[in-house]
Amino acid sequence: MAKVNNAESYQQNYAKLQEIAQKLSHSEEIDIDELVPMVDEATRAYQVCQSRIEAVEAALNKRLDQESDDENATESIE
Repeated sequence: MAKVNNAESYQQNYAKLQEIAQKLSHSEEIDIDELVPMVDEATRAYQVCQSRIEAVEAALNKRLDQESDDENATESIE
């Protein structure tokens, strides 16, 4: 599997979700033959976005935990 720039991948997939949502909300009548592929594409885009958000959240929590541990270690030395 080729490595993809995560920020670009998130942005592209988020834009794809917005595009599909607008298409669905602004269409008076949706072609049934287009519906399943659109839902499949939206599902894939959503999963990429969700995965990226979870990864960023985990990285931030890890960073905050490290800073908290560093502060606690500094306080116990003093």
